[in-house]
Amino acid sequence: MSTTLAKPDTEKKWYVVDLKGQVLGRAAVKIANILRGRHKPNYTPHIDAGDYVIVVNAGDYVLTGKKADQKTYMTYSGYRGREKYIPVKTMHEKRPEYMIWHAVEGMMPNNRIARQMMKKLKIFASAEHPHEAQNPLLLEI
Repeated sequence: MSTTLAKPDTEKKWYVVDLKGQVLGRAAVKIANILRGRHKPNYTPHIDAGDYVIVVNAGDYVLTGKKADQKTYMTYSGYRGREKYIPVKTMHEKRPEYMIWHAVEGMMPNNRIARQMMKKLKIFASAEHPHEAQNPLLLEI
């Protein structure tokens, strides 16, 4: 008996995720699983069989606990002494899309295929998006 493996040319679906009032980490887990293809019965870790995900209302998610006061994001320019620590409140005001992207990226494997999968994530701050032609399905989180 042989193991069946997914083919990379499988048909990709499009999903829409509305983050209004959703917890950021819990939504990121669902999004990462869909990007990887773990929701399909023919999931294979080394094949990109995942689907596209469109995230709308990117600034309306919720953080639990004391993350809004204590969590920081660190960026490093490559020069000595040039790292910056940005609090979550500031990041949420300036770049809420980055927080979602960063959370989903942390749940992906660290390899080339994960970088391919992350290109299928489309994040928009408002409720409108330009991907209506793909007939995306609404994903409940």
